Amino acid sequence: MRVFVVDDQEIVRRGVIDLCEAEADIEIVGEAGTAAQARARISATNPDVVLMDMRLPDGNGIDVCRDVRSENPQIHCIILTAYDDDEAINAAVLAGASGYVLKEVRGNHLIENIRTVAAGRSILGTPLSHKVVERIRHDHEGDSRLETLSARENEVLSLIAEGLTNREIGERLALAEKTVKNYVSSLLSKLGLQRRTQAAVLRLEARGPLG
Repeated sequence: MRVFVVDDQEIVRRGVIDLCEAEADIEIVGEAGTAAQARARISATNPDVVLMDMRLPDGNGIDVCRDVRSENPQIHCIILTAYDDDEAINAAVLAGASGYVLKEVRGNHLIENIRTVAAGRSILGTPLSHKVVERIRHDHEGDSRLETLSARENEVLSLIAEGLTNREIGERLALAEKTVKNYVSSLLSKLGLQRRTQAAVLRLEARGPLG
């Protein structure tokens, strides 16, 4: 497994790298301390998994995750943070992250999470993510704006809520990426929203109780 580590604190970054390098099946292919470095170096090294710090000096891990996944959906991201923040967890899900892990996680659990994500599975089925979805449902109970969307716009919105990038949505629906962007712009306009994350929140609410 090829792993890339992003954290602005060198002592934390080195600790994660040392932990990973102790495992025979994990290879560290790069590291970065800023969002700008991460974008350039991740693209060049093509890792399987990126361990991404939530807060960076020139941006945040959520935006970098979204950009990385948009460019290469085969790269899986785990967001690392010291904060149990509902909004951040929700943003991580919608950015296409495969996991959201608090930095207090035990070393062996982090390694297990890396292996799970590298295998193409999500580690978001946790009490943290469940709590976010429940909050979203309560915040938007009774919202009828989704009824204004066309069938195709509803399809696009559902895939946004699953964390897919425009490129992935295009592949799923056999549409050009530019066409997907047009649908996203249209549905945001109809919903009176500015960001795709806000729109996806409405879709999550509309799905009903957790199973």
